[in-house]
Amino acid sequence: MKRFTLIALTAITMITGCRKIEVDGDNNSGGGGGGTTENLILSGRINTDRTLKAGNTYKLRGIVYVVDGAKLTIEPGVIIQGEKSSRGTLVITRGTQLLANGTLDKPIVFTSDAATPAMGDWGGIVILGRAKTNSSFNGVAGVGEIEGGVNNAEGLGLYGGADDNDNSGVLKYVRIEYPGYAFLPDKELNGLTMGGVGKGTTIDYVQVSNAADDSYEWFGGSVDCKHLIAYKGLDDDWDMDNGFSGRIQFGISMRDSLIADISQSNGFEIDNDAAGSSLLPQTSAVFSNMTVIGPRAALTNVGNSNFRKGIHSRRNGAVSIFNSIIMGWPTGWNLDAGLGSPTDLNYSSGAPKAFVSNTILAGNNTPFTYTASTSAPTGWTTADLLNYFNRAGGGNNTYSNTTDVILTNAFKQDGTADWNPAAGSPALTGSDFASAKVNNSFFTVTSYRGACASGDTWWKTWTRFF
Repeated sequence: MKRFTLIALTAITMITGCRKIEVDGDNNSGGGGGGTTENLILSGRINTDRTLKAGNTYKLRGIVYVVDGAKLTIEPGVIIQGEKSSRGTLVITRGTQLLANGTLDKPIVFTSDAATPAMGDWGGIVILGRAKTNSSFNGVAGVGEIEGGVNNAEGLGLYGGADDNDNSGVLKYVRIEYPGYAFLPDKELNGLTMGGVGKGTTIDYVQVSNAADDSYEWFGGSVDCKHLIAYKGLDDDWDMDNGFSGRIQFGISMRDSLIADISQSNGFEIDNDAAGSSLLPQTSAVFSNMTVIGPRAALTNVGNSNFRKGIHSRRNGAVSIFNSIIMGWPTGWNLDAGLGSPTDLNYSSGAPKAFVSNTILAGNNTPFTYTASTSAPTGWTTADLLNYFNRAGGGNNTYSNTTDVILTNAFKQDGTADWNPAAGSPALTGSDFASAKVNNSFFTVTSYRGACASGDTWWKTWTRFF
């Protein structure tokens, strides 16, 4: 969500404006003259139902909008390349659907068209829905303009509405590689950008790798997600604001210790909105079974100095984290109640809105930092935040070193990392699903903490680590 690096605006002018779909032949098979050739270049607008066929490699040229209620179906095994020269980007606008339903052995791959791909080659995937958000645009409450410069005079970059059950399609067994770029400071495209996406949408088994901003960012919406991987992104792994209220279970994030954003890179970045207001819906997502690996395998490791916090709770966010592992970050949890927002009260009041429970913090040079709210002082200090984390019944644990968690090989940078807990790991036990926030039909009850059990394979086969 935050960056101060400018990308030359000449690249932006190449991808704006209205274009028709590029055609190299009739898209229907059959006919005289020896048949036809399917168009493999996607550009401009897709305004009728379209299927991308297995066995083909397609290219996104510039900003590609799916519009007018169309459905873009992608068959298992299809490769879609974002064109580097035009910053290819796929935008699923409100009322349309992306049906990208890959399989374990035939994932759908979005990647760069460059011969030597690199972070930020193309713009990633943007999904815009009609679920609730606390954003406003041109004086209209409940509607937001997505970041990244994809909006136009027709409002194709707007998100939000009143339908939390809105369905933007399916994203399953999908890899998104080398996406994201900075349109302007604080106006970036991410790996997977979601604005007002409703819980009728299926997002499961998705890997974002080498994103040039956040791996995942939710702007409002209510979408539930499972089995997400954020691999070697630049800015934040899990960024949420503007009233995101969805549920997330089973997530793995890992960093390249040398690559971080100048604006500071975190695991979780949590805001209600940029002003820290009390606008509703409040950002109140619930995460469980997350393994959030920072840049420091050991306390003496430094790496890039722009890495900061495993959890950054601020600006009146009220997000809960259960049954998770956050380790290897310079700071474990920063509870920041600055800007006069009562972020601390969301956790410390007599009737808290949010919880951090049954979670492991390990290998943090500074486990906790705290900035008290000015509008609603609580008398808390950093010591009180530590006491909250260690509260009776909270089920949380802190460990001095990442090795105390005994994951198989959590920091290996050559693509062979393994985040499964090994014998003797405290993560093999200690989970709890008694809270109403996780005691529901969405969450799968586990005995272990973190994203995977001993010997777990859900993050293997369909993924790629490099």
